[in-house]
Amino acid sequence: MSECTHDCSSCSQNCGERKTPQSFLEKPHELSHIKKVIGIVSGKGGVGKSMVTSLLAVAMQRKGFKTAVLDADITGPSIPKAFGLHGKATGDNNGIYPVMTKTGIEVMSVNLLLPDETDPVVWRGPVIANTVKQFWTDVIWNDVDYMFVDMPPGTGDVPLTVFQSLPVDGIIVVTSPQELVSMIVGKAVKMAEMMDVSVLGIVENMSYFECPDCKSRHSIFGESHIDEVAAKYGIKNIARMPINPKLAAACDKGLIELYDGNWLDETTDMLEKL
Repeated sequence: MSECTHDCSSCSQNCGERKTPQSFLEKPHELSHIKKVIGIVSGKGGVGKSMVTSLLAVAMQRKGFKTAVLDADITGPSIPKAFGLHGKATGDNNGIYPVMTKTGIEVMSVNLLLPDETDPVVWRGPVIANTVKQFWTDVIWNDVDYMFVDMPPGTGDVPLTVFQSLPVDGIIVVTSPQELVSMIVGKAVKMAEMMDVSVLGIVENMSYFECPDCKSRHSIFGESHIDEVAAKYGIKNIARMPINPKLAAACDKGLIELYDGNWLDETTDMLEKL
């Protein structure tokens, strides 16, 4: 029996009879020019995946690259909030135009299309997946060196759609120190392997808290397991981010582009060499 990860009824031939793999890659808008696509994933919610996505886009922009963020977390979009974007995306007969941040990062999110940014998106999986595709095919991305795709947590419809429909060059997994998370990270890594997508690195958020007075580090959420997880799955690039109230405040105030920190330097150096 053929092992399929899609709706076989949509195929032009029986999957069991197919001799060659069928590509589900979608072409970007004809006016878009995108060099690298990096997926940011997590096995569970609440680990700071969107914040890491934003920080990576900002860091690579500071290195002189043109970056963009495709917010694929349709039901929980937080990218516009982090960048302080409250306007609406516009479009014409050519397509939809992403919204530009203060430093020139292109962003597309469902929150930039809703009448009110607090309106809930109560859609079923196929509609959500098609929206993500449209963010790739209908949005006019300009000359983008690195596009970061902020995916919802887990291994459901949207990650599957992104892996199948977009030419993903690799993913970065975001996690937290709890021991339970190592098992959940494994699910995300194994899904990437099933879809033949490279795991470029892992970021452990909330890894520690550094006392501002004595500078000692405290493991608020338990001892880190990131080295064990990375070794188990052969992930070479590791980054540890602290619990930092200033970072949280920057996201809340839409000032993520002003962050100051070197926690992701090795990760961005790795991305620069892709």
